[in-house]
Amino acid sequence: MNARKHRVLLTAQRLFIEKGFAATSVQDILDEAHISKGTFYNYFSSKNECLMAILIHAYEVATARRHELMIGKNRSDKDVFIKQIAIRLEVNREYQLVPLFEIIFHSKDPELRDFIQKHHLTELSWLSHRLVDIYGEESAPYSLDCAIMIVGMLKHFINMWVTGLKEELDTHKLIRFIMRRTDVVMENMIQVDDQLLGDRLFLPRREDLTEDTLTKERILERLSNFANSLDDDHKRKQYIEFLMEEIKSGHPREFLLETVLRAFGETFTGTHMELEAKEMVYVIYNYLKKSASSLPMDNIGGKTR
Repeated sequence: MNARKHRVLLTAQRLFIEKGFAATSVQDILDEAHISKGTFYNYFSSKNECLMAILIHAYEVATARRHELMIGKNRSDKDVFIKQIAIRLEVNREYQLVPLFEIIFHSKDPELRDFIQKHHLTELSWLSHRLVDIYGEESAPYSLDCAIMIVGMLKHFINMWVTGLKEELDTHKLIRFIMRRTDVVMENMIQVDDQLLGDRLFLPRREDLTEDTLTKERILERLSNFANSLDDDHKRKQYIEFLMEEIKSGHPREFLLETVLRAFGETFTGTHMELEAKEMVYVIYNYLKKSASSLPMDNIGGKTR
């Protein structure tokens, strides 16, 4: 996302929260963002689409951060899963999404309601698939029911914490408590074969939630284009040059690349290019993992007999 479009989104979000969505006109956004009507409609076809773009951007940021946490980690690592759940809550606070969700919840607009429903189902799908990573394939018939329970517990505990205790929420403490309860529930559901929804609710497939691994040529092309967009930022360009040379070698040093990828991604934290950078990091990491799995063991890391 370019800096100008990002600024328009931030302006629109502030106005939606301060004035209310219905009371904010496209002209209000134009005046505050200092852009023309043509520029706005080049980015968004309507005010609804602008609101949805704000939520989509936040979702993509959370997805990129979740992907970054998986670098070098086992998918069954429960601590990583807990941190990934926490990221969703952190992004909701960081991007002030709760007031926007309330706007849509109280809206009678079918387009917005359909959008938020799909957003919710996508999150449930992610949770459901990650629970299978944590508890194994035998948990698959029960993972959706458990995902719904986790979302419900999170929502109601957060509400009680904020309104009842009126103190700062310890997100990780709450999620760890919920996961301890989920451990017991999942074990019992598997033992007695107890499920409610099972697979009766249509959810996005796992492969639809993540980007496919790109070819080496496509990754090199994307890195080159990314470098060209950085102007004269020598440090970031040096990282990209190193990544490209390693990938071109045919035997990339996985451990070294993971270290460089983390450092590269961190240089974009807090910038308008953070999402693109972290997506690039995950795409390369995913490519490395699949490339490594296709090589004979003696060739991993460039070693030969």
